Amino acid sequence: MPTSAPRRDVRELTHEGLVFGCDYNSEQWPRETWHEDVVLMREAGITLVAVNIFGWATLNPAEGVWDFSLLDEILDLLHANQIAVNLGTATASTPAWLTTAYPEVLPVAADGTRRFPGGRQAWCPSSPVYRERSKELVTRIADRYGSHPAVALWHVSNELGCHNALCYCDVSATAFREWLKERYVTIDALNTAWGTTFWSQRYGEWDEILPPRATISTTNPGQELDFHRFSSDALLDQYRAEAEVIRTRSEAPVTTNFMVAAHIRNLDYWSWASDMDVVANDHYLDHRLADPVVEMGFSSDLSRGLAGGKPWLLMETAVGAVNWQPLNVARVPGELQRQMVAHIAHGADGVCFFQWRASTQGSEKFHSALVPHAGTDTRAWREVVALGSTMKDLAELQGTVVKAEVALLFGWDSWWAADADNHPSSEVRYLEQVHATYAALRASGVTVDVVSPDADLSPYRLIVVPALYSVTDATAAAVADAVAMGATAFVTFFSGIVDENDRVRLGGYPGAFRGLLGVLVEEFSPVPADVTLALTSGGKARLWTEYVRAEGAEVIDRFEDGPVAGSPVVTRNQVGSGAAWYAASALEPETLAALMSRVVEDSGVIPMPAAGPEVEVVRRVGVDASYLFVINHSLKDVSVDVSGMELVQRREVDGDLTVPAGTARVVREETA
Repeated sequence: MPTSAPRRDVRELTHEGLVFGCDYNSEQWPRETWHEDVVLMREAGITLVAVNIFGWATLNPAEGVWDFSLLDEILDLLHANQIAVNLGTATASTPAWLTTAYPEVLPVAADGTRRFPGGRQAWCPSSPVYRERSKELVTRIADRYGSHPAVALWHVSNELGCHNALCYCDVSATAFREWLKERYVTIDALNTAWGTTFWSQRYGEWDEILPPRATISTTNPGQELDFHRFSSDALLDQYRAEAEVIRTRSEAPVTTNFMVAAHIRNLDYWSWASDMDVVANDHYLDHRLADPVVEMGFSSDLSRGLAGGKPWLLMETAVGAVNWQPLNVARVPGELQRQMVAHIAHGADGVCFFQWRASTQGSEKFHSALVPHAGTDTRAWREVVALGSTMKDLAELQGTVVKAEVALLFGWDSWWAADADNHPSSEVRYLEQVHATYAALRASGVTVDVVSPDADLSPYRLIVVPALYSVTDATAAAVADAVAMGATAFVTFFSGIVDENDRVRLGGYPGAFRGLLGVLVEEFSPVPADVTLALTSGGKARLWTEYVRAEGAEVIDRFEDGPVAGSPVVTRNQVGSGAAWYAASALEPETLAALMSRVVEDSGVIPMPAAGPEVEVVRRVGVDASYLFVINHSLKDVSVDVSGMELVQRREVDGDLTVPAGTARVVREETA
């Protein structure tokens, strides 16, 4: 378990208007470039610059040797040019001297092999040597710059757990056992939770327990799940250790950059969020996905959920292409501004980029930057300057919030457990089902809060539960109570199957939600990924079928063919003044979107005007005004009935706003 309780004395990031920022790896450039850069930063409208993210080897080039002269100079230069600093603790990557002198710091993979230095994050989260040396570094930085007038925000490490979240070394094994002792208290309780009577895995002593290292068969699912929880907590401990050093030496807020993205799953950010003064997220369009823009919206809504509905900060994104995907796609003209305004629509109070100036060397030399290799006489630079102007035009949005009547339940425990080995189908992946359901909600034109399974559900009229495989009794009861009070629930297959210990709930699927949904599933019968299933309604499904028996629920649709032909596939159960819908298969996008529109209508939630699969319409609300965002990702112009001041083009709109294809508009709405 993390070593200290979550904090409550949250510090605010002080800034005027929306943040427009970037990472600046000044140590990669000569001093004469620095002076050129601050002039360009002012031209672009940059207000916040992250420095010293990977500066350990520059500040501390050898054991016992310290040199802060370059960092002194760059902080003073930025401050002199009225640019605030997001100061990194420089602990993300270890210097070569440290891993040479103390190789035990290096992480160990599941197969027992130690990973070499030469990349980044070459450290074990449980290493006492790393903890001691990193705290020494942070102490020196915080002592020196804790009162520096440039420092507006502290940036602990960088993308914690991106590469080193799971370490299987002996030090980690000892730490894992201590974590388990705190969680279970007795070895018998652990044996019960993990079901160790299976395969003669019972433990008699704590010292017999190891991390789930590579075995000749698959490992214990309960052990795997707890190791993910432990590993998330181990990195949270590191964050807290660094943050505690800073808080005793500075009044500025402290954060780190989350990675709410399609390919990162190792940290349970619900357990981290309360430790952040500012919830900050890194997001890059993932062109390996079928629809990366939908995933972008989900990531933004989840970031807002982690912030408790308050504004959050996009800490990193790309001006154009990244360097780490198989095909690194550049943004087309106009895409940058449209998508950055979309992040703001979903609750961000600022956008920042990696990085300021494109590197000439290193692993990320082909990652796009605000200042590209070709310099400032480029389309990319002109779009950056235009975006900076737009950020100023939208300054009054600072502090406003997004209001939603729809909640989508999302949990890392379910992600870890549902994607484990030995399940009915390896083709069913948790996040894919979440994204599919989110896309259907987006197509229905509603605004969505992505919330923890433990969240208060009372504010919501529609509660969506996609593939929530692992569910506590409390979560199941909260959903049922909300429905009984008049809410509508929509639950998809493979939800409610196990409890928090990955123990199957007996009596028939979908386990925790069986009574609420008024159905009983006798058996799963998944199908190959290339098989399309017909439904009696004319819709289509794939991947999954199951033998569903309606026990009080109304059958809305059935499988027309496949292994369970004639069995219900969509049901609706009236519960009190609410209703609970169930989808027993992975419905194809058009089928799921049509069903979701019906569910939304049933819930009484009113879709946003003109919103649809390619047009986002979101409202942010402040004390004195409300703002309607229209983000047109389509190839056609759209019209919206709204009146007020359009902020992007600074013109009055009287009832008919045309938003050209590929653009975004923001209207300060007229009040009655």
